[in-house]
Amino acid sequence: MKNIEPEIKYPMRINKYLALNKYSTRKGADELVKESKVFINGKLAKLGDKVLEKDKIEVKFHGPKKPHLYIAYNKPRGIVTHSPQGSEKEIKDALPIKGVFPIGRLDKDSHGLIILTDDGRITERLLGPKYSHEKEYIVKTKNDLRVSFKDKMEKGVKIDKETTKPCKVEIINKRLFKVILTEGKKHQIRRMCVALFQEVEDLKRTRVMNIKLNDIPEGKYRNIEGLELKKFLGELGLG
Repeated sequence: MKNIEPEIKYPMRINKYLALNKYSTRKGADELVKESKVFINGKLAKLGDKVLEKDKIEVKFHGPKKPHLYIAYNKPRGIVTHSPQGSEKEIKDALPIKGVFPIGRLDKDSHGLIILTDDGRITERLLGPKYSHEKEYIVKTKNDLRVSFKDKMEKGVKIDKETTKPCKVEIINKRLFKVILTEGKKHQIRRMCVALFQEVEDLKRTRVMNIKLNDIPEGKYRNIEGLELKKFLGELGLG
């Protein structure tokens, strides 16, 4: 499949520019600016500065630039991805790795694969609506699947005022199926099932593109590296 380059518009905030050009995340870029390490046309950059395509951007690190981290994490049920409320616990509280953030969401009652990184380029390339990267889930329903479920699910389901993109469904047994999506609307699978008179009992994400959950224990993680990482970044157009 041909990689699609993201649309780049100038003028662009300096933190976005640095993230797109592999220097850091946007948050990390702000820190580089605060530390007087970023120059625009030979002048120290300030927070909020915007750059033009013709501008010369320099980042003067002290010491070697650290490689990005890419993590495959098996999120347990009960952990939220972002913005915990009250006594809720989020991923960054459950993992001992500092500086990484989750790409996308997996709701509190769902579990399985979440990719975490400190590479600010990944979010748009993986989640942007103009891209069609596969995500795979195993879903258990509370009631037996209807005979027409597979056909209707695969064609696309109307939720609210939109119809979901076609997807791939494999029926495993009368209450269990595998689904492969290429989009990520909020609570999409649960809402699709409700629209087809099914109720989700358990939802587990097992794959994002070529990154597989495999045998990572619940609550644990592994580094994404080597050929697996090369393929992942290559399919995102970042190789």
